Formats: sequence, structure tokens, C-alpha cells
Amino acid sequence: MTHLVPLAKDLDQNKVTPGVLGFIVFAVMALAVWGLMKSMSKHMNKVDFEESPDPEAEQAKKAADSGARKG
Repeated sequence: MTHLVPLAKDLDQNKVTPGVLGFIVFAVMALAVWGLMKSMSKHMNKVDFEESPDPEAEQAKKAADSGARKG
């Protein structure tokens, strides 16, 4: 272990690193995002969305069909 001590002296004493606290904060944030995505996926699977047809588009289609039959 004493042979690693000279290597530690080569490091810049003024260098700031995130360290363990930075890793813990990042890990907690990653877990929170994962949980939110999982929850959102579950809620989106519960949504039953069926689009109702546009009444104006149906009227235009009927008018076009009846015009084509007359001509």
C-alpha cells in the first residue's frame, strides 16, 4: 500500500471531483426517472382512446358518394 502513496502526490490538490456523494445523487435521480417512466407506462396502458369520426368529414364523404352516383 505504501507504494501507492507517491502516486497520490501526483494528483492536483485543487482538483474537484464529484466523489461518492455525486454518485449517490446521480443514482437516486436515475432511480427516480426509472420509477416515473415505469409509472407513466402503466398509466398509459390504462388509457382506452378511440377516436370518434369527424361528422363534417362523413357528410362530405356522403355528398361526394351521392354526387358520383348521380353523374
